[in-house]
Amino acid sequence: MQLAGRGITCVRGGREVFSGLDFAATSGEAVAVVGRNGSGKTSLLRLIAGLLIPAGGTIVLDGGDADMTLPEQCHYLGHRDALKPALSVAENLSFWAEFLGGERCDGAESLAIVGLDHATDLPASFLSAGQRRRLSLARLLTVRRPIWLLDEPTTALDAAGQDMFGALMGDHLARGGMIIAATHGPLGIEARELRIGGVA
Repeated sequence: MQLAGRGITCVRGGREVFSGLDFAATSGEAVAVVGRNGSGKTSLLRLIAGLLIPAGGTIVLDGGDADMTLPEQCHYLGHRDALKPALSVAENLSFWAEFLGGERCDGAESLAIVGLDHATDLPASFLSAGQRRRLSLARLLTVRRPIWLLDEPTTALDAAGQDMFGALMGDHLARGGMIIAATHGPLGIEARELRIGGVA
């Protein structure tokens, strides 16, 4: 499986964020997208996820599921955790599993892996920032998709949480998955760097 962008131009609010961007990623590989604030790291992830339309260039996935679009084969995990505060931890995870569709894994097992099995019935509004991030990460495990698009994925995670997530990313890559992550710091796994704009 290979994901490639050629000559990508991104325009937002009438402003050109970047232009002529080329990138490539293959199965089993992590790419760390780095650059200064406002350089377009998040925008690139959103373009790949189909949430934005490129003003120019193409993004193509070769070797994926021919019956699915590129966005249908991606998990997009943004800065915000996209949780419903009044729903419990388990209900939030169930909502996302239903929304995303596709093959589902055991949600209870996913919560145990991210260290939230003790909080299954707790409303999301009661969670700390780190716990909210852990709940978002559980989505990656409950609905399996080959491409993970991660925007500052370790934000709010403590040292143990970062170690846990590093192991999850390693497992995903070992199964032939792909990770493209916008980050200002180390991911905790080996990653090839894709720099956008000037010095980060």
